[in-house]
Amino acid sequence: PARLEAVAPSAQAIQPAPSGERGPIPASPATRKLARELGVDLSQVSPSGPGGLVTAEDVRAFAGKAKEEAKPAAVLPPEAKSAPLTFVAAPPLPDFAKWGPVERVPVRSIRRATAKQMALSWSQIPHVNSQGTVDITKLEAFRRQNKARVEAKGGKLTLTVFALKAVVAALKAYPRFNASLDTQSGEIILKHYYHIGVAVNTDDGLIVPVIRDVDHKSIVELSIELNDLVQRTRTRKVTLEEMKGGVFTITNVGPMGGSFFAPIINYPEVAILGLGGARLQPLVRGTEEDYEIVPRLLMPVVLTIDHRVLDGADAMLFMKVISDALEDPEELLINI
Repeated sequence: PARLEAVAPSAQAIQPAPSGERGPIPASPATRKLARELGVDLSQVSPSGPGGLVTAEDVRAFAGKAKEEAKPAAVLPPEAKSAPLTFVAAPPLPDFAKWGPVERVPVRSIRRATAKQMALSWSQIPHVNSQGTVDITKLEAFRRQNKARVEAKGGKLTLTVFALKAVVAALKAYPRFNASLDTQSGEIILKHYYHIGVAVNTDDGLIVPVIRDVDHKSIVELSIELNDLVQRTRTRKVTLEEMKGGVFTITNVGPMGGSFFAPIINYPEVAILGLGGARLQPLVRGTEEDYEIVPRLLMPVVLTIDHRVLDGADAMLFMKVISDALEDPEELLINI
């Protein structure tokens, strides 16, 4: 919603009532034009120029004084519907050295770029998070069974590889997740390609290279390409072009021991999927009258959406496609 503005009073509001007839007011054409634009009656302005000439400064001073004296009305201006949001600048920091020793560390290029991107995303996008767990017991067994064969070909069979394929299936089922919002034109841009970004943690900060045309590549091909891309990203050999064009981002904190968390959308995308570390947990199956408790490998998942484009119901449906795909590796490989 647009913020309320204290709107300046109208031209009539800052024109005092006439106080009698006077002769022509000495003023240049430029000053008269300024007076008309500001709604100022020249007969009410005290001149400061030679021979009683009213100057432009006199007009501006009179208009400013009238505005200060007039009581502003807190109303929504007509242009507010299309006006961009403005934000209050952060106040200066206090002098922390007054309370103890401090050290200043320069914000380097990657961290600076990350900070700028995250601030942009958080300030522009209303974030909504949906959380759940996925039973990856079968998927993990399949991964362990095949990882050596993939490694022999130069790849690395990680859960992120399977998530890439699952996300593509969900994007095809619900195209509004594969989109960007054009606030200037008031349009949603639907994309008909599937370039997925993968967040990579490096010594210099978080970097998101992009794997292109995920829908056209096999699990083995993705394993090889992702492994190569991650290695080159961590050694700063990834190109700038390889970090552009993503339509959706996956971030996996599982290898670092992370669980549930709320990832920030990678602007101008409209959603991001976060994966946590899978843990063996008891799972209840059946009904209240007839049930069993079995150990299952459950992985936390978090989907963050742009609430301007998507709703909570959309998130639930999108998450179901991903969960179904990851819980059944045979179905994942056959249908995706």
